[in-house]
Amino acid sequence: MSFFEENCPEIDRYLENHASAEPENLKNLRRETFQKTTQPHMISGYLQGRFLALISKMVSPKNILEIGTFTGYATLCLAEGLAAEGKITTLDINEELAYLPKKYFAESEFSSKINFQLEDAKTFLKKTDETFDFIFIDADKESYVEYFNLLKKKLKSGGVILFDNVLWYGKILEDNPKQKSTKVIKELNELVAKDSYFDNVILPLRDGVHLIRKK
Repeated sequence: MSFFEENCPEIDRYLENHASAEPENLKNLRRETFQKTTQPHMISGYLQGRFLALISKMVSPKNILEIGTFTGYATLCLAEGLAAEGKITTLDINEELAYLPKKYFAESEFSSKINFQLEDAKTFLKKTDETFDFIFIDADKESYVEYFNLLKKKLKSGGVILFDNVLWYGKILEDNPKQKSTKVIKELNELVAKDSYFDNVILPLRDGVHLIRKK
């Protein structure tokens, strides 16, 4: 949930009303996510979804990696920008929920471009020889630094990484956080900012998106 959603819902409605329209299949997926999952707030949602789609269209990636599928909403948003022969690999470990993204992927115009794997992301990254030009990470916050270190060599020059939830409900302002996830997110943000091989900016969209470009 964003600052505006919690404190100024009128602003959030204004932002949605002045963004590109949400495709019908995503609208249905969002509705079913709220009906059938216990943590529907984990979905990217309208505004972040349109942001992901727009950035993907600007990059026009040939090979996208997503870590953390959930119900597949962000996956389908990212797929909107794929190059003609492009593909997106999306990873998750939640077998019980897998039926939902599979359903919407199969119904999507991007079905042939989506490679959905039930596999641990770190295991995948340590064995794959693939390189990517767009990466979105929204899973296992305690592994964010490890993900970044594993992904640095697998991102093409000019490629983009997005880390979600990097403001962590404001907890990143804590001087001595007790929660491990908070410590790791703070470490990630500091690590990226000091890395001369990357350009970066943290966007206060929803719970914070760290936008990173490899030089």
